Amino acid sequence: MDQSDRKRRSTRGSKMVSSPTAITRMQAIMQKEMVREFLAEFMSTYVMMVFGLGSVAHMVLGGKFGSFLGVNLGFGFGVTMGVHMAGNISGAHMNAALTFTNCALGRMSWKKFPVYVLGQFLGSFLAAATIYCLFYSIIEFSGGHLTVTGPLATASIFATYLPDHSTLWRGFLDEVLVTGMLQLCLFAITDKENNPALQGTQALVIGILIIVIGVSLGMNTGYAMNPSRDLPPRFFTYIAGWGVQVFRARDWWWVPVVAPFLGAYLGGIIYLVFIGSTIARRPQILEDSMMYEDRRIPVLSKTMPNPPVTSSITPVSVSPINRPSVRTVPPLSDPIHLEHF
Repeated sequence: MDQSDRKRRSTRGSKMVSSPTAITRMQAIMQKEMVREFLAEFMSTYVMMVFGLGSVAHMVLGGKFGSFLGVNLGFGFGVTMGVHMAGNISGAHMNAALTFTNCALGRMSWKKFPVYVLGQFLGSFLAAATIYCLFYSIIEFSGGHLTVTGPLATASIFATYLPDHSTLWRGFLDEVLVTGMLQLCLFAITDKENNPALQGTQALVIGILIIVIGVSLGMNTGYAMNPSRDLPPRFFTYIAGWGVQVFRARDWWWVPVVAPFLGAYLGGIIYLVFIGSTIARRPQILEDSMMYEDRRIPVLSKTMPNPPVTSSITPVSVSPINRPSVRTVPPLSDPIHLEHF
């Protein structure tokens, strides 16, 4: 009995010791920069997509409960919430095209690109699954099947599809232009050397930007502007029962993936060339320039005692008799004692 009790106690003690160790290891992993940025992109994209896809579901399924303006508001303020959630951790890209542009322009390391995109894709996919579960009971079936096109089509809740009034290449150019406008305005909003949004208002201003793009340029293609917004939910619909038609419908699936990369890169280049290069540099503060000069001038060891220093509170006569003689300044090529400079 005594031995069995001792074994039980030792087992309990080992469990109690191992538990804090596991928690400590988990905390150490969570504090790694890559992990934090991955989780930030995952959660911010999930939040944005839940609000955005939910608003589309209201428009497609809810009749009077939804509208195209509601979709713009849902995605716009969904982006705002995403920026609040991850802005100071990963920058809250929530968009693979924006991440690509930041890497291509040297604003972040390429090794972070797959981490960001993976987090965005997983968050978007999980958001599509969430909306599917929430609205499953009212998703309309056509002959017992989920449809991609037609009056009872519901695949458009999750991904964008080219409307009948547009052609493939017009839609491609539309996505390039819309994503270029997005990146162009984002650089302007966040450029501290220009006229950025006030501190603390960036998230709201970016959300308003999404709403403005939607109400002005969103009719032609649904303004995907984001591979992370369009491709993962499309994969989900393929798995959930809509089938391969989600990739075959007018061969549109690749446009919201490729065009945003091109558009975002062009928008970033245009801003840097036409706006960023014309912004004057801030003048350096005198103290900073003096510090730079101090670092550049060699400091010699003291070879002779310092002259006596007059206290700042000692009265000094300014009569011509007591006026000190003017000493010539040595040339800059000669060594100068820093303490006398």
